[in-house]
Amino acid sequence: MCSRPPPSLAPGGKMKKFNIRKVLDGLTAVSSPSPSPQLGSKENELIPETLQSEHFQLCKTVRHGFPYQPSSMAFDPVQKILAIGTQSGALRLFGRPGVECYCQHESGAAVIQLQFLINEGALVSALADDSIHLWNLRQKRPAVLHSLKFNKERITFCHLPFQSKWLYIGSERGNIHIVNVESFTLSGYTIMWNKAIELSSKAHPGPVVHISDNPMDEGKLIIGFESGIVVLWDLKSKRADYRYTYDEAIHSVAWHHEGKQFICSHSDGTLTIWNIKSPAKPIQTITPHGKQPKDGKKPEPCKPILKVEYKTTRAGDPFMIFSGGLSYDTVGRRPCLTVMHGKSTAVLEMDYPIVDFLTLCETPYPNDFQEPYAVVVLLEKDLVVIDLAQNGYPIFENPYPMMIHESPVTSCEYLADCPVDLVPALYSVGSRQKRQGYSKKEWPISGGNWGLGTQSYPEIIITGHADGSVKFWDASAIMLQVLYKLKTAKVFEKARCKEEKPSTEIVDEDPFAIQLMSWCPESRMLCVAGVSAHVIIYRFSKQEITTEVVQLLEVRLQYELNDLESPEGGGDQTPAPPTPSTSPSPQTSGPQTHPSTSSNSSDGMRDNIPCLKVRSSPLKQSPGYQVELVVQLVWVSGEPPQQISSLAINSCYGLVVFGNSNGLAVVDYLQKTVLLNLGTMELYGSNDPYQRQLRSPRKSRQPSGGLCDINEGSATSEDRCKSPTSDNRDNSFSRSRSSSVTSIDKESREAITSFYFCETYTRKADGGLTPSLWVGTSLGTVLAISLNMPPAGEQRLLQPVIVSPCGTLNRLKGSVLRMAFLDSTGSLLPSAFEPWYEPNAPANGEERDKVRKRRPVSVSPSTSQELNENQYAVVCSEKQAKVIALPSQTCVFKHNITETSFVLRADVVQMNTGICVACFCANGHIMTLSLPGLRPLLDVNYLPLTDMRIARTFCFSNLGQALYLTSPTEIQRITYSQEVCENLQEMLGELFTPVETPEAPNRGFFKGLFGGGAQSLDREELFGETGAGKAPRSLAQHIPGPGGIEGMKGAASGIVGDLARARIALDERGQKLGEVEERTAAMMASADSFSKHAHEMMLKCKDKKWYQF
Repeated sequence: MCSRPPPSLAPGGKMKKFNIRKVLDGLTAVSSPSPSPQLGSKENELIPETLQSEHFQLCKTVRHGFPYQPSSMAFDPVQKILAIGTQSGALRLFGRPGVECYCQHESGAAVIQLQFLINEGALVSALADDSIHLWNLRQKRPAVLHSLKFNKERITFCHLPFQSKWLYIGSERGNIHIVNVESFTLSGYTIMWNKAIELSSKAHPGPVVHISDNPMDEGKLIIGFESGIVVLWDLKSKRADYRYTYDEAIHSVAWHHEGKQFICSHSDGTLTIWNIKSPAKPIQTITPHGKQPKDGKKPEPCKPILKVEYKTTRAGDPFMIFSGGLSYDTVGRRPCLTVMHGKSTAVLEMDYPIVDFLTLCETPYPNDFQEPYAVVVLLEKDLVVIDLAQNGYPIFENPYPMMIHESPVTSCEYLADCPVDLVPALYSVGSRQKRQGYSKKEWPISGGNWGLGTQSYPEIIITGHADGSVKFWDASAIMLQVLYKLKTAKVFEKARCKEEKPSTEIVDEDPFAIQLMSWCPESRMLCVAGVSAHVIIYRFSKQEITTEVVQLLEVRLQYELNDLESPEGGGDQTPAPPTPSTSPSPQTSGPQTHPSTSSNSSDGMRDNIPCLKVRSSPLKQSPGYQVELVVQLVWVSGEPPQQISSLAINSCYGLVVFGNSNGLAVVDYLQKTVLLNLGTMELYGSNDPYQRQLRSPRKSRQPSGGLCDINEGSATSEDRCKSPTSDNRDNSFSRSRSSSVTSIDKESREAITSFYFCETYTRKADGGLTPSLWVGTSLGTVLAISLNMPPAGEQRLLQPVIVSPCGTLNRLKGSVLRMAFLDSTGSLLPSAFEPWYEPNAPANGEERDKVRKRRPVSVSPSTSQELNENQYAVVCSEKQAKVIALPSQTCVFKHNITETSFVLRADVVQMNTGICVACFCANGHIMTLSLPGLRPLLDVNYLPLTDMRIARTFCFSNLGQALYLTSPTEIQRITYSQEVCENLQEMLGELFTPVETPEAPNRGFFKGLFGGGAQSLDREELFGETGAGKAPRSLAQHIPGPGGIEGMKGAASGIVGDLARARIALDERGQKLGEVEERTAAMMASADSFSKHAHEMMLKCKDKKWYQF
């Protein structure tokens, strides 16, 4: 009925015989404490260990999700690449779906503006700390080539004309400086504010809010000052041609492509259109959202129009697109983007405030008809692209994984190298959930090329969310794509309004939030635990069903016995040990039909009431995950149930187990019964090492008895009683992985923290392997429960599973986090599982029988392993790791992982050439330990500061993969495998691809003859050193960029190679590069010198890992 995958040592790598006696050899250089072998005579054998420290290296691979707190945006219309900057100095670049890149400015200052060097593979960023940076995008990991830091001026606006190398920078003082983007040096040419406005205003005009050149005359520059003054500046004659004054502050300015008119947006919700030769007054003033009074007075003021764009079309009316400008009486109205086209005005409501928007046009040339086709709108928490060419302006379906945060992520699981049929199965049920009504066109951000990854195994990420939803993501080959979404809240009755909220809820908001998830990928069984002390078990089916009554079990889980139930009316005694074959406990109500038997006891206390109400109406369940059973913890004598801190499911045994700070419950989900319901103390039976006082839940919550120590492996009682947030720990943390330790954090309650189902030896005298459940607690105890399973098939549904606690096996320092088992050769023993079958097969049962008969039968490990062959249990706690030989239960290896911090997450993972324990500590260290020898192989101080989000979401997976939520909206994936680090360069996509720049618009015969058309300007003559002299040195300092140490291998030769390839490609087409060639030469020279520096750096740092810089 159940199958067990054969223990496998992964292929590849020579097997090195590892002698336990020599375990300390060669470890003198390692900073971590050494493992100490503690040998029994039998276990002193040769055990192969294949993993060495050179197999490990740590690096970030890729970041997915929506850029957190975005602040600016730019688009390259030729390369079709989008760049987004954030308030924390991050830069995210997006090409076609699957081509993404993340970079970070070292200073961490907010990115206030971005400007592409269009079709040149470069980007300029301006930061809030008054620095500008030139990024080279011609390498897979973009790097800063130059930086310029302004000392005396605050940057407010930047403008880089198309195909120009001179960048205009406006400042808070109202001055304009000019930077050569090739050399990143300042020109001596400056436009001072007092020269620009002269006597037109008595007051200072305010900061520069806009700069752009006249599309038809590069020699004329329009400068917008915040106070409402606009100046048309003649660059050659160094004076103002015209000044335009309006009595409202300006937010933005936009040109008509013919260069005869421009439009301004103002703080009172008006748009003014000006003729460049009529500075006296605007030719038109519009208040698009203002109510027009009948008596000809000014319309009522509206909210500011923050940005306006004016785009022309050959065939029809121009588009005027702006954000803001709504009237003040639209309280509660969502943020809007307005599109005015001819006589129609469309107001497009957005879900979040608008940060910025850009209109995408067919041409990069500002002096041609723009032909807009889409608008990219950057919102605070979303990216929306609107199709301008279709009626009704539908939005494009966003192909990037940007809605990770649709509801806040509360838990996370990661599975690399999962069964190959899973992704297609989840995709097929998820594709039916797609929304309709999107634009039919291709996604317009389509630049770059995919990497040539050789990684072939499937990966799945599961995220649990605050609204009770669970999302499955395909994460194969450094991509991320949502496959399927499950809404667990459907199982419960929803309160229609706040007043209706049941008073039994134990959380103020998000009562359905997912806290823990346990998934069996082979059987596709899924189990989730929610914040309201509820557990839901799901089966996967490809067929739709309607469930008339949702099956429900209610469990009464108490910590200590009540006065009524304690053996001699309470006191200091230990409770009587439970009988070995504890069957359904009397504290449990059986499967319920609704309504539940909730009652308030005579003194008005809540008793036997669950926190949420399961729905009583029939539940239609679509293909995908379908509810099998709901288990709810109930209130006990006025005390709310404690949140669930650990959870596990096993499809072979048909069992789910969960625990909290009171105890644990084992549920048979096939028979829908509770098999075991024990307080943590009762698990110990008569051998409880801790002297505890029994208490009624009604009495004080103070811990009573002290803890006494009976075992060499455990800490002193003083250590154990320390608060999880005592001085030697980072105070931003509570120690628990779940938030279940709220009110009881300071008690010495012993919570259940981890489980593992396995076939193993539960007692020292065991002659064979038996199904069992291992339990780890917050006080570091490891206990076993043996499971006596009925025969498979029909008997499994009729006979009870007999469950009997076997007492304590071992004790570690700190809370137990993870357990796993190895066979006698040191290979990982996976849990037994039942292969997936369609649960809703036709009712006649023939199909189902066929499916059931076809399933492989479990190979009994006792026949395949000689009886004297042993197993090894691997147990990892917050402080140490142990390897325990079974059945003798002797500890053969022990390693103290950390003295001053504590482990937040530990996983036993399969690497390409062996297995190891991977740990993530609260002090930000990532470590790996060999198995079974527990030799330290990697120890990197990865994250200097760890917040609760990272602590709750960090997970390791197989083959060197790991991830965590780096912000509320983004997943950061990292690798600790040296092999993946080496192949990463190949797997990453290319942002820059050689593309020819479109031809410039034809000036036409008459325009060429009589003047008109675009006027060019020799900017070099005007701004270069010969014409303008040098800028004062004190104004800004030039900082050569690091060129990216991380991308050193590929980058040093890559820039030169890419440029050369691009040049050859263009030369072959017979294109003359002209100005671009000089620029290329300059970039090549800088790349050349960088290549030399990088080589020297590489030699110097050859033996250092990147994190040691």
